[in-house]
Amino acid sequence: MAYKSALAALADPTRRQVFERLRRGPSPVGRLASGLPVSRPAVSQHLKVLKEAGLVREEQDGTRRIYRIDPRGLGQLRAWLDQFWESALDAFKAEVEKEPGAGGKGEKRP
Repeated sequence: MAYKSALAALADPTRRQVFERLRRGPSPVGRLASGLPVSRPAVSQHLKVLKEAGLVREEQDGTRRIYRIDPRGLGQLRAWLDQFWESALDAFKAEVEKEPGAGGKGEKRP
């Protein structure tokens, strides 16, 4: 149920914005914080929450920490979301494949 912590982490708009900035590629805190209405220490705290949720990982580069999206955590969230898509597609397929003359929306008209 890792998706629960990922959803909770992404519920915060500033945290979501930080996460979306990482879509462009790995980045240090300073670059992520640039232009945001919060301080660098606040961005660091948001990154900590994203990291604990499994959405972000960090690497040391000398004295800097470089953050990037963790594809494993994102994959778990996507797998959870995909189940809804699969259910919707299955329902759509069942509706389309209804036999003509069986009544309902699947009935063909001349």
